[in-house]
Amino acid sequence: MNRVPRLRFAPSPTGSLHLGGLRTALFNHVMAKKLGGEWALRIEDTDRSRLVPGSVDEIRKGLEWAGIMYNHGPGLGGPHAPYTQSERLDLYHQYTKRLLDSGHAYRCFCGPNRLSEIKEKLQKLGSNSTYDRTCLNLSEEETARRVRTGEKHVVRLNDTSIQDVKPAPDLVFGTSVQHTHAGLPTDPILLKSDLFPTYHLASVVDDHEMEITHVLRGEEWLPSLPLHLDLYSALGLEPPKFGHLPLLLNPDGTKMSKRKGDVRVLDYMEKGWEPEAVVNWLALTGWNIHRAASEHESGTPGDVMTLEQIIHAFDITHLTHRRTILDPGKLAFLNRHHLHKKAEGTTDQLIAERAAGIIRATYPDVDPQWCTRDYISRVLRVLSASWFQTNGFNGLQLEFVFQDRVIILQDVATAAPYFFRPPDYTSGAAMSLRKTVKGDVYSQVLKQALKALNSVSYEDATRLHDALGSLKADLGVGTRDVMNTMRHALTGSKIGPSVVEVLGLLGPERTNKRLKGALTE
Repeated sequence: MNRVPRLRFAPSPTGSLHLGGLRTALFNHVMAKKLGGEWALRIEDTDRSRLVPGSVDEIRKGLEWAGIMYNHGPGLGGPHAPYTQSERLDLYHQYTKRLLDSGHAYRCFCGPNRLSEIKEKLQKLGSNSTYDRTCLNLSEEETARRVRTGEKHVVRLNDTSIQDVKPAPDLVFGTSVQHTHAGLPTDPILLKSDLFPTYHLASVVDDHEMEITHVLRGEEWLPSLPLHLDLYSALGLEPPKFGHLPLLLNPDGTKMSKRKGDVRVLDYMEKGWEPEAVVNWLALTGWNIHRAASEHESGTPGDVMTLEQIIHAFDITHLTHRRTILDPGKLAFLNRHHLHKKAEGTTDQLIAERAAGIIRATYPDVDPQWCTRDYISRVLRVLSASWFQTNGFNGLQLEFVFQDRVIILQDVATAAPYFFRPPDYTSGAAMSLRKTVKGDVYSQVLKQALKALNSVSYEDATRLHDALGSLKADLGVGTRDVMNTMRHALTGSKIGPSVVEVLGLLGPERTNKRLKGALTE
């Protein structure tokens, strides 16, 4: 009988969800959906010394923001609840008893001082062992007596009772990795003196009890795989399939650290990155994806993908075996495209609401009519367009780099402030632009523009275009003089949308006010 594919993401609540954790959750989500299965969020909180209050809520918040929703887990429940390990202690104690009764585990009463002395002595002898197995040789009577008196102890795995288990090929690395017990402690501790299990026991027990069929976790757990397989063997359980994800590295090639750079998902939430872009970015990091042109939208780069498209294209065998460097430039590229799609799609009003809050926070004195959803939606559609436009006077195509200035939604306020407040003619960019037009020509263009635009509907782009075109013929000046004058007076910025689009958004009242104001500068 085929089992339902089940996966899990099992973070420890020791702080905020970081990018590496989100990527692990993402691949578990994607693979579960690809296989027609489900996945659970499991909180592994058995190391009580490292717990950080509020971490679970932050983890859940980060997953929800990214649109990666688990089928079972905290807040949702499920057939294998509870999904927090500290609430499953009785279960771990039952499995510990099974191991003790079968001789695959034993109680160890050695204190910290003796263990330190033993380890030092063994090292001097050139031994790789970390423990001399003194307590393995205690009689049942002696062990029972010491337990009855309440003597503190731990439970260790009896390595000598288990034959080495040959692992199946890794889902990511295949047979390219060598598994060895050499780096593991001698007879690893399974149950601590506080009666909490170690990660190794709890993980194996929970994966079995929760019917997990595939384990996708970080590469850092590869050295622990032999121990986990030993536990499955000792308990007579069938292990799941394992896949280990290569670590993410900082742009400088160093290991990702919570103390270095933006690694928390919360950082990306607060700075306004689009969740779809962050998910897209993490999915592509270390994934050699090959998509046919028919599999992505016309005019959209093939690596700009929705979560549904990622699931459709996913193939775990195409994940790279090497550690991968996060490329901030790639995130910026993806964010621009996802923001553009939202601004032009059915979510434009939601984006506009977010942008309105940003505009009000940036410019507290902004006129409320320039913070309406409809107005900001129009601004966003203009700003997110591909700025490769024809000026219409001599067929010359002008490529604007303005698009690169709107990477995240927060950039709207600073990239095009003239849509929300009067232009700053004292800025370096404005003064530089002003110098490109002679004084008498500048004033002539402004005066003539006031007349030419007076009877034109600002909702008719064609008529606005024709009105601007007439200035050149009427005044006998060049296209550059007309456009630079208008751009300076209306925006105070060298680059941006076409002047026609700026006029359409500003409307006649603000346009007249700015043209007249520029004449007095």
